[in-house]
Amino acid sequence: MTDLDLVEKKLAFIESCVSELRRLAVAENIDTDVKERRFVEHTLQLAIQACLDAASHVVSDDRLGEPNTNQELFRLLAQAGRLSQDLARSLSAAAGFRNVLVHGYAEVDSRVTRDVLDHHLDELLEFARVMRLPRP
Repeated sequence: MTDLDLVEKKLAFIESCVSELRRLAVAENIDTDVKERRFVEHTLQLAIQACLDAASHVVSDDRLGEPNTNQELFRLLAQAGRLSQDLARSLSAAAGFRNVLVHGYAEVDSRVTRDVLDHHLDELLEFARVMRLPRP
């Protein structure tokens, strides 16, 4: 049985992170201001991690499959009708971006960070919205 309170806390946290990014981030300073870049990167990391945590909880509790990677969580949710294929692909890409941020596989390209900030925050909010919908 899914712990709805736990999932709701994760979803609310995603929304808080997006709100903070929209209110506080100064995208044009990401290249030149280390504090700005770290604020944006860390807040994105936290928001994406909250998506992964919520997705993992639902996938596990609803017995939707055994994901081998974080990206697979979103594919399993899409297969179950909980996410659109497009949203699942976008969130899988976000999970990959989070891996770069966390594990330092490569130096983070500030253009990618800015693209996420400028064009992909709505996908995090859409995840929160659809995860609150009744299950199909």
